[in-house]
Amino acid sequence: MTHNDNHTISKGNDHQEQIDLVAVFLQLWRGKWIVAIFIVITLAAAALFLTVAKEKWTSTAVITMPDAGQITGYTSAMSILSGTDINEIQQRVIGRFSAAFSALSETLENQVNPEKLTIDTAVKGQALPLKVTYQGDSAENAQKTLAQYIQQVDEQIADELDLDLTVNIKSRTEELVALLSTQEKVAQEQKELRLKQISQALKVAQESQIKTPQVQQIQDVSQDAMFLLGSEALESMVKNESMRPLVFPESYYQMRKNLLDIARLKPDPANMHSYRYVMKPTLPVWRDSPKRALTLIMAVLLGLILGSGYVLTRNALRNYQPKA
Repeated sequence: MTHNDNHTISKGNDHQEQIDLVAVFLQLWRGKWIVAIFIVITLAAAALFLTVAKEKWTSTAVITMPDAGQITGYTSAMSILSGTDINEIQQRVIGRFSAAFSALSETLENQVNPEKLTIDTAVKGQALPLKVTYQGDSAENAQKTLAQYIQQVDEQIADELDLDLTVNIKSRTEELVALLSTQEKVAQEQKELRLKQISQALKVAQESQIKTPQVQQIQDVSQDAMFLLGSEALESMVKNESMRPLVFPESYYQMRKNLLDIARLKPDPANMHSYRYVMKPTLPVWRDSPKRALTLIMAVLLGLILGSGYVLTRNALRNYQPKA
């Protein structure tokens, strides 16, 4: 008998501890106006948040290396100065653009009022094209600012390329002038040596009293036997040799041509561009934050949870009866 009574009491306590969902629903239904008030309050707070919260819009652009025509002056100059391949120059230029844009991104991020400017590959696993983005407080501002930053970096790279060309042109010009001067000096020394050799042969011919050529084939005459040409011929050779222009190798004239080509180089930074648009900066349609629909949904759910909690807690306190 005692065992059965205990089992009955234990079973009754289990029923009391279980949550009656119907009773909970009825409590919430009776307190629906209170729940509605909480929902209205959270919706009002969400609306206020949407009003004062700073909007974030992201504009995106896709760029790649410049066409040959966009850096014609630079490529022409580099081909003359160092013979660099055009494709290599294009890769180098877009690489400089990417590095400068990344540096600008870091600078903007470390400001007192940070700005979000990013650059990354547009296609995973491929170096090009590049995707650049900017996050602004409005769609128009994001688009406009991104275009301005791209142009700013482009002008910076153009100035750097122009400076590089100026340095390279000066360096190459000095190098060619030095090489030409060396070849001219060598040619002059060769001419003087030739004159000395002929003069010496003339002296020997005069002392030997040889006036007319003593050989049939002049081209076979060696340096030591040049006096056999006779004093008359040698005197004529001395006279003509002194008036003869310097003799230069083919490389001398090629260097002269390069020097003239370099002197005509006048690249204009305004006509240099370090990138080409695949997609111009977009005008974003959807803002990144705050999300209006999501914010309102979360406000309704929060109001529902708070209101339901308030109703259930109030009823639980009212019906609470301390145990004897």
